[in-house]
Amino acid sequence: MIPRLFIGIAGGTGSGKTTVARKVAGGLPAAAVATIEHDSYYRDHGDLSFEERTKLNYDHPDALENELLAAHLEQLRAGRPVEVPVYDFKTHSRRRETRHVDPAPVIIVEGILVFVDDQIRRQLDMKIFVDTDADIRVMRRIRRDIEDRGRSFASIREQYYRTVRPMHLQFVEPTKRWADVIIPEGGENTVALDMVVGKLLHVLSTEPSGWAAAR
Repeated sequence: MIPRLFIGIAGGTGSGKTTVARKVAGGLPAAAVATIEHDSYYRDHGDLSFEERTKLNYDHPDALENELLAAHLEQLRAGRPVEVPVYDFKTHSRRRETRHVDPAPVIIVEGILVFVDDQIRRQLDMKIFVDTDADIRVMRRIRRDIEDRGRSFASIREQYYRTVRPMHLQFVEPTKRWADVIIPEGGENTVALDMVVGKLLHVLSTEPSGWAAAR
């Protein structure tokens, strides 16, 4: 199956981009869409101790193996499956296993820095930026890191001021200019989500071969 559309979803940490990605994917037939998280491509630093890994800047574009993601998108566009890395946020390292992703008519790629790298950005047919106020994003990140990643509030606060906020201002926020669609408040914006899903369904319906294969 040859993918018809590559959708990029970016936005600051805690903006709701993952929720948007899930709701967009949920509005399409299951076999018509595959999702890839940019976070899966964090570089592996198995040669460093855990303490050293906790001090790395994970909000800088160089923290991600963008060249591998770009190569995977090219493989999917050619109709070939890929093996996506699996990243463990509790240990700050990659696991041995990978996640198999088959080509689908719609490929969704989401992450805070998806629009920064030109190799990735130029492969995206639709670019969505999820724009949410900073105070809401911070509270969401705190909750996620404590509940899902087992981190302390002190470590979250230290990282936020050291890397998250400055990297957002330097790298994430400026990528809004490349967005085709800006969605305020993320997954709660049902009007915007309905419009995006409707557009995708319309485009897919004009590609009989890909749509028939997905169904």
